[in-house]
Amino acid sequence: MISIIIPTYNESKNIQELVERIKKCLLIPYEIIIVDDGSPDGTGLLAEKLAIEHPIKVIHRPNKLGLASAVIEGFRVATGDLIGVMDSDLSHPPEIIPNLLFELENQNADIAVGSRFAPGGAIENWPKKRLISTNIAMMTVRLLTSIKDPMSGFFILKKDVIHNVPLIPRGFKILLEILVKGRYQRAIEYPIIFKDRVYGASKLSSKVYWEFAAQLLDLYSYKFKSILKSSS
Repeated sequence: MISIIIPTYNESKNIQELVERIKKCLLIPYEIIIVDDGSPDGTGLLAEKLAIEHPIKVIHRPNKLGLASAVIEGFRVATGDLIGVMDSDLSHPPEIIPNLLFELENQNADIAVGSRFAPGGAIENWPKKRLISTNIAMMTVRLLTSIKDPMSGFFILKKDVIHNVPLIPRGFKILLEILVKGRYQRAIEYPIIFKDRVYGASKLSSKVYWEFAAQLLDLYSYKFKSILKSSS
């Protein structure tokens, strides 16, 4: 079974379509874990209504605590031996989930990443400023991982990858944290067309950039200590 974790904040215009599209494309047992950060637009209440007809667990949090912490909260209650993570704004095509599952099994991988930067992947309708900031961020992580899109929010992993791994619930880039600290042998990428949201507003803010800087310092320190430990 696969557990699909979807963090939400003010996504009432997107969440029902996303749930229905997941249902249409999956032929294996699944559960959806919606982690809602007290959305004032009623996303959490809508998720509860959807749970009447769909295999959905809803975690209600009192306020906006961040995407990474929401994903980690979802990890704690996930019952699948596979765990997926995706955005709730329809920028990640759920129809790609079966492809990620296929690649995970057939390439003997532990993590499958929906990649914007793998050959065949692309980003549509992003403002120039966001593209520039993403490219700069990508340059800062090149020494941490060989994955081309380590900051993707769309991925599937085997549950053992994160077992007893000291993940820090900070910022947006939980995949990067997993790629540096996780217990895995192989991670692969599958190209996706990332489409900017139609409804709702982006959650990026100056706080997110500061959290990313703090995460980078932590991960480079972690990797450096790991290298020293393995060489001693």
